[in-house]
Amino acid sequence: MKNIVLYNDKLHKFVLLNESEPGEEEGIRSNQYLVMHDGDGVLLDPGGFGVMPSVLTELLQHIRTERIKAIVLSHQDPDIVGGLATWIELIQVPIYVSSIWLRFLPHYGITDMTQFVGVPDCGMDCEIAPGFSLQLLPAHFLHSEGQINVYDPVSKILFSGDIGAAMLPGELEYEFVDDFAAHLPYIEAFHRRYMGSNKAARLWVDAVSALDIAMIAPQHGPIYRGRAVADFLAWFRQLECGIDLMEKSGYFRGEK
Repeated sequence: MKNIVLYNDKLHKFVLLNESEPGEEEGIRSNQYLVMHDGDGVLLDPGGFGVMPSVLTELLQHIRTERIKAIVLSHQDPDIVGGLATWIELIQVPIYVSSIWLRFLPHYGITDMTQFVGVPDCGMDCEIAPGFSLQLLPAHFLHSEGQINVYDPVSKILFSGDIGAAMLPGELEYEFVDDFAAHLPYIEAFHRRYMGSNKAARLWVDAVSALDIAMIAPQHGPIYRGRAVADFLAWFRQLECGIDLMEKSGYFRGEK
């Protein structure tokens, strides 16, 4: 899956730039997104070092690098941040990340931290340019202690980071989740183990349910749309996960 336009009203666009294929990035396939308004853009989760060339190639089909106005990192994992040192050589713009991860980023070979903006725990509204704003929303412990989501009020797309992520087998590929029940086997084990707790999941669902969401775009796997959005939120709200499943140190209920 490459370069899928999720929303386009001529002035505003939301694009899945690249869903990395096995071999492009070791271990796990990941999504990178571009949000554009009136020619300006924001890059969401630029990805690991291995996918940087393909992401840049797809990005240049939509926008010149000098029109990128910001980068947002949902959290600190290498599949999100691993290629950032190379992006910084091309694009000198504000980079938004949870304030608790600022002190870890130099370990990715980043020596100049002046571009980074620490997002507070409560989130923030982010004005990119006149008429172009995004909402940075807290999603703590899902799975990262400092994860943030991005809501685009024009396209009504919620970029959810690892929430909603799917672990599809290599031979299976589809762009959108329309049948949530059929998709559930590819998300359940990941969410049970990687999400922090039902309390964190429930509080997040209650918060985002106040938004008008047309799609949920995770960092891994296909995009939820239509009825699948509500079905996923209802399932995730009641999910036992993380510390809910711990029976003793090193043992989780339901794991083999």
